[in-house]
Amino acid sequence: MSYSETKVYFDGSHYIAIPHTTRPTKKRTKPIEEDIIVEENEGSPSLDEPSALITQASNVDLENIKDKSLSQPEFESTQKKKVKSMTKKQLFEELYIKYIDLKKKDRKNKIIEEMKGFFEDYEKAKSFVEKNFDRKQRNLICRRVRMCRKANLANFNYFCTFTYDDKLHTEETFKKKLRTSFRHLCERRNWKYMGVWERAPNTNRLHFHGLFNIPKGMIGELIQVEDYDTKAQRMQTSFQSTYFNERFGRSDFKEIDENENRLGNALAYLMKYIEKTGEKIVYSKGLPQYFISDIMDDDIVCTIGQEDKKLLLFDDFNCWDEGCLMGKVSPEVIEQMRKSN
Repeated sequence: MSYSETKVYFDGSHYIAIPHTTRPTKKRTKPIEEDIIVEENEGSPSLDEPSALITQASNVDLENIKDKSLSQPEFESTQKKKVKSMTKKQLFEELYIKYIDLKKKDRKNKIIEEMKGFFEDYEKAKSFVEKNFDRKQRNLICRRVRMCRKANLANFNYFCTFTYDDKLHTEETFKKKLRTSFRHLCERRNWKYMGVWERAPNTNRLHFHGLFNIPKGMIGELIQVEDYDTKAQRMQTSFQSTYFNERFGRSDFKEIDENENRLGNALAYLMKYIEKTGEKIVYSKGLPQYFISDIMDDDIVCTIGQEDKKLLLFDDFNCWDEGCLMGKVSPEVIEQMRKSN
């Protein structure tokens, strides 16, 4: 028995195929969520504002201030707190980001405390928050699995860090122009990448960490630079690109050595960061999770997974595309196969 049109991915150790299945599906209706009214938290007003003057100067005649600075309707409007309409889920997302630096238990308790006023009782608020924490965890697992499958098929050969120079960019222009530069390199030189924006813990400076597949012919010149690492407090040797240094500030290129498991270490670093901050992974176009191949019985070791729905393949299995033998699995053969997400 052969399996046609299977989706194959590499988990870091073995190739695994998911046979094609057909099953009836129906469109799920999105539940309608009720809007709630939430007061916006604002900072302290400046002393230049009339409302601040009224608050600060208790010994001044209130009527005189109202006459000189505000009309009656304007004065009353300043006394009202700003509010906004949103769903409970949207409020949860805001509070989740607000307390992202807290431990999970403390974060959950803080969110419950701020949301309990929108529920009939404490238990319903707790149930809602715990349900959304579970949703967040499931989404994180899916993102982690997708990231690993994409990385294991992409043949990344560099782990890079890019930091901007204040003389060349602001934070906004750095982020915009760096992504534009990546896009041009992907389109014109067939680069591929995945990475995450990060802020330094001490300086809060924005920089970008990424895994890159850079074909032969590096743009610019890769030079060896010795400088002082303020974090490790010692001298370090790094390889930097003159192309990126001239345009952005500083770049660091570390070649990925499979024998040293640098790809696994880089993935672990990116995973740790997205789990801690909830930051999204940035992908280049054309970075698939699977390639499509027909699978023959002789290439299957055994069935695995829940209900044995997946196929564990031999390391040298044959790749077939619509009845045509493409060759034994290899990066060159995978490049020719159809891809899927």
